[in-house]
Amino acid sequence: MNYGLKAAGEQLLTRAVHALAHHPKHVTALIAALMLGAGGGAFAVASLGPDPANLPVHQVLEAVQPLPLKPQADGLDIRNLKLFRSEITRSTDSAESLLARLGVDDAQAAAFLRKDATFRAQMLGRAGRIVTAEASTEHALEKLSARWAPDEDGSFKRLVIERTGPAAFTSRVETAPLVAATRMGSAIVRSSLFSAADEARIPDAVVSQVIQIFSGDIDFHRALHSGDRLSVVYEALEADGEPMRVGRILSVEFVNKGQPHQAMWYQEPGGKGGYYSLDGKSLETSYLASPMEFSRVTSGFAMRFHPILHRWKAHLGTDYGAAIGTPVRTVGDGVVVFAGEQNGFGNVVIVRHNNTDETVYAHLSRIQVRPGQSVNQGQNIGAVGMTGWATGPHLHFEFRVNGVHRDPLEIARHNDAMPLSAAARPAFERLANSMRSQLAAASSTRVIASAD
Repeated sequence: MNYGLKAAGEQLLTRAVHALAHHPKHVTALIAALMLGAGGGAFAVASLGPDPANLPVHQVLEAVQPLPLKPQADGLDIRNLKLFRSEITRSTDSAESLLARLGVDDAQAAAFLRKDATFRAQMLGRAGRIVTAEASTEHALEKLSARWAPDEDGSFKRLVIERTGPAAFTSRVETAPLVAATRMGSAIVRSSLFSAADEARIPDAVVSQVIQIFSGDIDFHRALHSGDRLSVVYEALEADGEPMRVGRILSVEFVNKGQPHQAMWYQEPGGKGGYYSLDGKSLETSYLASPMEFSRVTSGFAMRFHPILHRWKAHLGTDYGAAIGTPVRTVGDGVVVFAGEQNGFGNVVIVRHNNTDETVYAHLSRIQVRPGQSVNQGQNIGAVGMTGWATGPHLHFEFRVNGVHRDPLEIARHNDAMPLSAAARPAFERLANSMRSQLAAASSTRVIASAD
């Protein structure tokens, strides 16, 4: 009987192979139908089965005997283990102090570093550079590497010092490209925007970009409110996995007094990139709202009691209180028409932006431009001081249109950017949907900043 079943099976298999070879489409359709039918039947049976929650559950306990640890430890070759540690260089570092912080105890390595011109030039007296040491289990130096990004060309420098023999080392400096990585963060403002960002580990450079992006809609000097929320997605330029500098903000949401403000970076093919609201409105403005990244307004565009003349007088500009040396930037593209000393203004720079508009930056401690020089929006032109008729360190800033003083904050809200083209709209909408998802993810990482 078993022989007969075997023969019948072989005959059935032969016929199936013949049918598949001569009628593949029919056989495929038949198999698909059988699978669908089987699936449907399975579904029907499963749907009529008992509720899994009511099924009995059995717990099985089994004792497991771990392997002895000593034979495993004896099998390890600790001579090949490497120890790694990273530090940030200090301006006061010596070869010995840096190696000590890295956990390296190696007199031969210290002697080499003291004499090596490359190490001395690139590490001693240089604060803030990331350095990593690879050492043996006896804390002897095997390899030391340091990274820094000196320029804005998208590359970084890597110093590598390696052991080549019992008491021999080599050093070299390599150049490698920075790698862009996407990072995100979010925070709630309790006392100040920068303290909230610090608590959320969002770099100050990102906050400065946020202020610039929304400067036409939000007065970050006077309109911040406890409970305002920041969520941001940005690029970090990394060297060997370590962040070197902040790149561009990709998308951001700032909720000010319950009003959400959103922005994303978009560049049309062959066009100039810029920031847009997620519904496609350009946020590019002709002028920045402030000549400094962040400071406090001490006197606005209004009547005030003059601190030196001791009488009420129209204040035709805006005063920003800040420490001496704080960078001052031009609020728009233009040409420097005056750079020098001028009566009560002390050291002053005047920039003409077009046939009608010019801006004034007064009481500077230093001037970094010259008459006739072209400047770009956001370019540093000097630093805060208290020269001329100034009772304390601050920047006096004026905006003049055809010689008439205007409120700078009102001028900054003027937007003359070109709208999105119809051809770019589909690609923009796809990117905007992606950015909405990223901002939603960023908001879930929120860290609440405690009050200062």
